[in-house]
Amino acid sequence: MSGMVRGAQGRLSFASLGSGSKGNATLVSDGETHLLVDCGFTLRETERRLARLGLHPRQLDALLVTHEHGDHVRGVGPLARRHGVPVYLTPGTWLSGRLGELPQRHWITPQSQFAIKGLTIDPVTVPHDAREPVQFRIVAGKWCLGLLTDLGHPSAHVVEAFAGCDGIVLECNHDPRLLAEGPYPANLKRRVGGDWGHLANGQAAWLLQRLGLDRLQRIVCSHLSDQNNRPELALEALVPLLDGDESRLRVAAQDAGVAWQTLG
Repeated sequence: MSGMVRGAQGRLSFASLGSGSKGNATLVSDGETHLLVDCGFTLRETERRLARLGLHPRQLDALLVTHEHGDHVRGVGPLARRHGVPVYLTPGTWLSGRLGELPQRHWITPQSQFAIKGLTIDPVTVPHDAREPVQFRIVAGKWCLGLLTDLGHPSAHVVEAFAGCDGIVLECNHDPRLLAEGPYPANLKRRVGGDWGHLANGQAAWLLQRLGLDRLQRIVCSHLSDQNNRPELALEALVPLLDGDESRLRVAAQDAGVAWQTLG
C-alpha cells in the first residue's frame, strides 16, 4: 500500500510522515476518512510528505493535535489556514498560544469519545510535560489503532486505555545509557528521562507486554531521539517479545517516516 491510499471498507491504515525531535505527523485512514495526527513540519514539507503518501491536504477531514510542543504543532496553523482543515485539540493545548488563528477549531475533552465520519476516536490523557496532552485510540469497524508517543512513564491509566489494539505507534525515545552519556545539559536529561518526559526503550517494551501482543498486527517504534537512541537499540528491546518475528515491527524514521500499514 506504499504511495497511495487504497484503504478498503472494514480496514484501517496508517502511515508516518516522519517522527523524531525535528517533526512528527501520522496519517490514519479507513479509505474514506483521512486524519492527520499532529503536524510538526513546515507547510511546504508537510505538503511534500503527504504527496509521497498519496494525499493532498484538502483530502484531510481533520487534524488532531496531541499537545503544543513545536515538533508536533509547527505546521498545524499554516496547514489549517491554507487548506481549510478542521483542527481538534484540547483547551489546554490551545491556551499555550502556539498555534495562531485556526479557522475551524473543535475542542477535545480527554476521556470523552468522539467521531469523525467513519472513525471513532478516544482521546487519552498521558503523563507528559505539556498543558493538557492526549494520545489517541482510533477505531474503524472491528480494528483499533493506538497512537502512543510523548509520555514519561507507562501509567496504569495508559495501560488500561490502550490494551487490545490491533496496531500501535509506540514511543521508543531513548536509551538510558546514551542519554546519560550524551551531550544534553543536565536539566534536559532529567526532563527527557523523568516521569513527565519520554519513554525509554525498556519502558516501551514493558508497556507493550502489558498491552497484549496477541492481536497486534503492526508495531511502529516512533519518536526515536537522534542523539540518545538508535534503531537497532529500540529493536533489541522489542524483538524478544515477538519470539524473534520482526515482520510486525517497523521503525519510523525522521526523514522517511513509515509507508502505509494496513490492519485487517
